[in-house]
Amino acid sequence: MSAQQRFSRAVDGSIQQYLDERERALTEISPDAGPLMRLVRDMVSGGKRVRSAFVLWGWHAVTASKPDASHTTGTERDPEWADVVGVATAMELFHAAALVHDDIIDASDTRRGKPAMHRALESMHREGEWVGEPASWGSSAALLAGDLLLNWADDRMLLACRAAAKGDAVHDAYRRMREEVTFGQYLDVLEEAAWIRQDAAALLDRAHTVAVYKSAKYSVEAPLTLGGLLAGASTEQLDSLAGYGLPVGVAFQMRDDLLGVFGDPAVTGKPAGDDLREGKRTVLIEIARQRLSPGVRTMLDELLGDRALDERQVAILQDAIQHSEAPARLEALIDRSVGEALEALHDGELSRSAVLELERLADTVAKRDR
Repeated sequence: MSAQQRFSRAVDGSIQQYLDERERALTEISPDAGPLMRLVRDMVSGGKRVRSAFVLWGWHAVTASKPDASHTTGTERDPEWADVVGVATAMELFHAAALVHDDIIDASDTRRGKPAMHRALESMHREGEWVGEPASWGSSAALLAGDLLLNWADDRMLLACRAAAKGDAVHDAYRRMREEVTFGQYLDVLEEAAWIRQDAAALLDRAHTVAVYKSAKYSVEAPLTLGGLLAGASTEQLDSLAGYGLPVGVAFQMRDDLLGVFGDPAVTGKPAGDDLREGKRTVLIEIARQRLSPGVRTMLDELLGDRALDERQVAILQDAIQHSEAPARLEALIDRSVGEALEALHDGELSRSAVLELERLADTVAKRDR
């Protein structure tokens, strides 16, 4: 079993242990906690554990580079291992909260091939034959479930930081990340509504800003930084990790943009063209708009964001975007971002084993199919 597999198993166990504690506390208030917690566990149990992986390798990159590092440094026998697991646990709880809220905002029906949290709660209402409108109740209940997950993420991060030698610096970085990703999400929904009143020449830059703050920094750069700070990283090491993390995070989001339009539903667990129905003004869309003829661009603008798009209309939009060569240009930007990341990675004094793993992860997240 690899170091990352052992770490993922430790994080999974930590998450379940923490949720066991919270479920016992909530069940003392009411047995109604049970059905909600089953849905919460299902949400937290899925996923690729991308953020956990970057916490691990950010920590390992620094701690295993120290002159006094031994064969146990950076492993489960390292005294700091529990702190790193705790920080990764908090990040996974935060990520689950973000997904719950994101699905409500986007009115998404599915997540990882299963009903989104608000849809599952809507079904609970309908099957129980309760009073009121099921969809509205489902969204309200899911919003509160997301808030619970946010509270638990903050609590778990605070517990980890109290025990860690560099806990104050880690917690400060976590607070900045939390603020940035929330504001990035706001900019995302703002762009869906306000793009029509913006300077057309600025739309691509605005889409890139959304990608950076909604996803890139929080998916890769922040987890790496948290791990590095736990290990007592120098300024140069943090700069190297950030220089790698941000472009890899951008590549991660650009791949997500491609999957949101062209991904196979059987693989992604989301309907084909989901981003088109949601009206996402991504870098992909803005590159396409710049290259489309005025008539086709008008059609794209009119159809983008229509929740009732049928398969034929989705196919028309996919074809227009494909013919604009925007996907190929985005692939080139992904490759360029990964190249920049790898160059920055070799500028810092980071452990060789972590550098090799981060090289592999850059390729994995940039070329994934889900």
